[in-house]
Formats: sequence, C-alpha cells, structure tokens
Amino acid sequence: MTKSSPKGEEGRALIVDDDRSVAQMYRLKLELDGYLVDVATDGEMAVEMARRDLPDIIFLDIRLRTLDGFGVLEALRSNPKTKKTRVVILSNYSHREMGDRVAKPGILDHLIKSETTPDKMTAGITR
Repeated sequence: MTKSSPKGEEGRALIVDDDRSVAQMYRLKLELDGYLVDVATDGEMAVEMARRDLPDIIFLDIRLRTLDGFGVLEALRSNPKTKKTRVVILSNYSHREMGDRVAKPGILDHLIKSETTPDKMTAGITR
C-alpha cells in the first residue's frame, strides 16, 4: 500500500494495479491534479482500502492477484458504503474482449493502458 497527500487535497483516488511502475506513473498524475492517492496491488487489498478510505474514484485493473477486477467491482457494489463509488477500468483488455462486462452501473469508462497516457486518464473526470 502506498499513500501520498498533496497540498490542497480535493479528492481521494485509489489506483488498483499489480504493476508498481504503472501505478506510480498514474499516481503522480493524480497527485498533480490534487488528489490524495492510495495504491492497492491486489484485489483483496483494494476492497479493504475502498471500504476503509471511501475514495471518490477508483482506477481498477482487471488482471490482479487474489481477486480479479470484476471480483473487486462485485464486492464494492454489494457494500452500501462503496456501492456508488465511481470506477474507471484501466486494463490491457480491449473493448471487444471485455464485451458487456464494462457496461455495468458505476463504471465511468474503460481505458486501455497501452493507449492511455496519464493526461488521458483524468480527462473529463470531475470530482
């Protein structure tokens, strides 16, 4: 788990990715945007942190250890405290590979990592 607390905190974000270098890159961008950022490196950690810290938005990878991204999303949606938390899927799966699974309520967007720069990741996201 990694935490950071930039000056002028305006929102809380959780990045869920088992690739620490990718998570760090996106974390830095979110910090520059004024977020307090936490990083979870597996699915179970993500669910625990989301329930405890109640982030405003979660950037969620699908392929994770212990519990995949869909399992994380299901756990979040079944808990009243995290049921309405905004989620952006950030994975290497294409839209075709994901199919209807990303059309679930509460998923703001599906971004493909290889096509998403840190600037594109936060474009259009409001707090």
